[in-house]
Amino acid sequence: MQLCRFGVHGAGNRRGEGGKEETWVRASGTIMTSNPQTVEPSKTVVDAARIMTQEDAGVVHVTENGRLTGMVTDRDIAIRVVAEGKDPKSITVREVASTNLVTIDLEQDLDEALRSMAKRQVRRLPVVEEDGRLVGVVAQADVARQGDDTKTGQVVLEISE
Repeated sequence: MQLCRFGVHGAGNRRGEGGKEETWVRASGTIMTSNPQTVEPSKTVVDAARIMTQEDAGVVHVTENGRLTGMVTDRDIAIRVVAEGKDPKSITVREVASTNLVTIDLEQDLDEALRSMAKRQVRRLPVVEEDGRLVGVVAQADVARQGDDTKTGQVVLEISE
């Protein structure tokens, strides 16, 4: 695994999951993966699953006109579609997406992101602009790779409780 090396402007590249090159940005102390893959709410669950497969990810963010409206995980698909015997070709992302999301903005620092993750017991925090546009995601794994080991360990424990 390679860690990102940040340049003078706070940006860098590294290989992510599945060997895909990712751009990382540190904005006011916040670490994020920029430009995450998204899906429209009108698309089918199969479409969302295909994006997850292509991106080697367990989550895809739902956006409408660039604004974050929800999130679908592989677990959501398993529980809300497959386990209930529904047809993933006819169920829309809108029907299974989680919409009560915890987000952060570009101005929040890493400590605030850590506290938010621990408090809400979430592993990913979408980063949104003031108008709700999705610009990136801070994941627990990002924090583990780039953050303070002691703080990271505490957050992992709190999220897992």
